[in-house]
Parts: sequence; structure tokens; C-alpha cells
Amino acid sequence: MASAGSTRRPQLIPLLTVAVPIGFAAWAFPHDLAPVRAAGIVTGWLGCGLLLVSLLLMLREPRLAAWLGGLERMYRWHHSTGVAAYVLLLLHPLLLAANNLPSARVAWLTLSPFTESWPVWSGWLGLLLLMGGLVTTFIRSIRYGTWRWLHALLGLGVLTGLVHLMLLGIDEPVLPILAVAAAILGWRLLRGDLGLAARPYVVTAVRPLAARSVEVVLRPLGDPALVAPGQFVLAEFGNGARYRGCGEFHPFTVSTIANQDELHLAIKALGDCTTRMLAIEPGVAARVIGGFGCFVDPYQTAPQFWVAGGIGVTPFVALLNAGPLLHPTRLLYLYRSEADAAFLPELRAAAANDPNFTLQAVETGDDLPDLGPLLPPAGKLSRAECYLCGPPGLIAALKPLLAARGIAARHVHYENFEFR
Repeated sequence: MASAGSTRRPQLIPLLTVAVPIGFAAWAFPHDLAPVRAAGIVTGWLGCGLLLVSLLLMLREPRLAAWLGGLERMYRWHHSTGVAAYVLLLLHPLLLAANNLPSARVAWLTLSPFTESWPVWSGWLGLLLLMGGLVTTFIRSIRYGTWRWLHALLGLGVLTGLVHLMLLGIDEPVLPILAVAAAILGWRLLRGDLGLAARPYVVTAVRPLAARSVEVVLRPLGDPALVAPGQFVLAEFGNGARYRGCGEFHPFTVSTIANQDELHLAIKALGDCTTRMLAIEPGVAARVIGGFGCFVDPYQTAPQFWVAGGIGVTPFVALLNAGPLLHPTRLLYLYRSEADAAFLPELRAAAANDPNFTLQAVETGDDLPDLGPLLPPAGKLSRAECYLCGPPGLIAALKPLLAARGIAARHVHYENFEFR
């Protein structure tokens, strides 16, 4: 994702990803050892450093997310650093065993936990826990609630791996690293998963938006969450007279920030929990963490071209609701059918009243249309900032088409909520 914002320093994540593991490896670099054995030790410390960075990037803190380039960006790096760490940690015992080649028997005895003591057992257990947590990331059929708890095996694997080092007699710097890892995991559990960082709200109104979509109005019961137009929040809903909440936080884009800090959330049924939310009712208690993201740069002076697919139109609606546009803006809005088009009447009204806003609404049916004829010619896009929000397939199809029209990657911004 490419996004803008005055507090964003997206280069910090790559810097952390490189600096932390290299710092660990430099501190523990072995001298006077065979090259293969030394490589095995170095890969272990590199993987340890990457795992610590991966843990940091799973925190759901608005200020940290703004500082590091956005929550969605953090999650993508969280996944990639986790996978890279696992590969390095898997190479660690393999290289240690390879040091004993060409004797296959001795190499196997080095690898086999059945011939070793608890320190080696704990290392293999940590790898198995990491593998279990990673595998869930690639199995899309798992329900979100089940996936969330299975994915927690990653945290348990990190702690087990650090205990493995302590059982080997390596206390420094393992004890401080273990304390930091435990603090990050506890912070995420208490403030993120259990919601201690959330602000209390109550549902005051619910209105249908489109087929299988509703807009929920939330009123703060205390200090409101700090949310800007175009941002999203993580929200969890409790029980009502007839409604039963899921007990999970889900990301929803704010469509309107009304008087008295009311938040309007657009919710589309995309899974079991969000399908249940279609029956949400006034009076239901809610908890909100956020806001996150800075999808469209409010200080941008260039013309803008927006493309929205389905409920991905919500951040653009929020920007339109925040006031008149300051620059010429064109929105290409793709939806399956009129019944499925959220906010279409509001968008048509905005196009009629705001001379800077042009709406191109296209009914696509169930299949992705030929996007080429729908895009403006290269001449009209030459100075424009392009913002894309919708299903991953739509964004993947648009990026090469925009590149073919001469739009540099730095002028193409996109956002999605793939949080697993």
C-alpha cells in the first residue's frame, strides 16, 4: 500500500527488518568455528531478530501505526517477516547438521530430537509451533475466530524458541529479548484482543445501505476515538435484546463523522460474523479502536482519480461527506447491481452539487469487466494521483493498466483489509 500522512515514516519498517536481525547476528557472531556451523548459528539469530520485529508489527496501536506507515502495511510486513524468520530458523538446525557431513549418521543424530536432550526438544517444539501458526495464514477456509487463536501459536513458538536458547545456557541477551517478546505479546492480548485500548460506544441507529450491507451509527459514551475522514476503525459489538455479538474486532471504514463525534460505519456481510451484524440493533454496546490509515492525502493538490469496487467506496464517501473537494476528482465506482451499490444515491447527489466531482458508476454483474475502456486516457491521468479501494482482484487488474498509461507506481495508492 502507498499512503500519505504527515506522521508516516514507512521507511522505518524496512529499517527495523534489516537492523534488528543484523544487530543480533553481529552480537552473537561466532569466531573460530567451521564456516557451516557458524552459518547455522547466524541464521538462528537472524530468525530470532526477524521474529521480534514481526511481533512488534502485530500491535494495534493507532500512534504506532501512523508512525510506521499504517496498520495494513504493518500486517503485510508482519506476515512476510514471520515467513522469512521461519525459513531462517529452519535452516539453523539443518546447517548445524550439515556441519557433520559427510557422515550421514552423525548429521542425523545432530538433527534428531530423539537422541538429544530437552534443549533440542524445545527448539524443535518452537519450530513446530511457528509452522502451525504460519500454516493457518494460508488456509482461507478457516473461520476468523478459529484462525485468530491458531495464529496465536506463533507467539507461543517465539517464547518456546527463546526458552530453547536459555536451556542451552545462553542467558545474554536472551533474557532481555524474552522480556521484550513477552511484553509485546501481553500488550497485544490485553489492549488489542481483549480490547483494553478500545473506546466505549453504543449503537444509536442502523440503516440498510444495499443488499447485505448496513450503515451503523455509533455514539461515544466517553472520550471518542480520534478518527479522520477516510480512516477505518476496529470495532467489536456486544449483545442486545435480540442480537448476539461475535466477540471479535473487525475493521470497518468510517463513512461519516457526524456531530458529537458520532461514527457511521459501513458493514458488508463478508463472513459469518459480519453476516450476523446485518441484524444489529440500536442499544447494542460497541468498542472501537482507531482510527487507522490515511488512504487519501488531504493536502494533495493534484487532480485525483478514484476507483472503488463494492463496499470499497466507503473511504471516498467519507471524504465527500467531510466537505467540498478542493481539486478535480473522478470516481469510477464498480458494483454488481444497483441493489448491491452502497451509497449510490449519495454519490449521485454529490456529483450534481460539487463541480469538482465526477461520478462514473458502472454495473458489472458477477464478473470483473474489461477495465481498459473504463479508464480515462493517458492524457487525463498524467498529473493525477490514483487511489484504488476494493477486492484484491480488482486492484491487481488495475495496477498494470495504470502503468501502461504511464502512471508511475508512486502515484498509485491502494488499500485493503487483508488482516490474515
